[in-house]
Amino acid sequence: MTMVRQTKQRAAVIEVLRAARSHPDAAWIHTQVRQNLPSVSLGTVYRTLDTLVRDGVVVTLERAGQATRYDYKRAGEDHHHAVCRGCGAIFDVDAGGLPQLSAAGLPAGFQVTDVRLEFIGICPQCQPEHTP
Repeated sequence: MTMVRQTKQRAAVIEVLRAARSHPDAAWIHTQVRQNLPSVSLGTVYRTLDTLVRDGVVVTLERAGQATRYDYKRAGEDHHHAVCRGCGAIFDVDAGGLPQLSAAGLPAGFQVTDVRLEFIGICPQCQPEHTP
């Protein structure tokens, strides 16, 4: 992880993401950041998020046809995600409660640097609408 220069905009975006548990999109983050930095542009927020993703401070959650969502990587809080196909809600799943994954099947010499696991399904609130 490289260290990026800490600007007011980066600090504000990080603060919003640290406080958010909803995996927000850039537009929502922009709205929140503007409460403290009214002149910040949406473009600045996007560039800041791109930098934070490249630096490994933030991860993206991408779904076809939907806005990219962002998640702050909290130290000591290793988690994956569960995504509802019905409402699109994203839930954190504690990685400590999951069995270890095997590296079997990876190409010889492949070095794993990160693991991202997503569970796709239907949340309890959407299940009545999706009963077969």
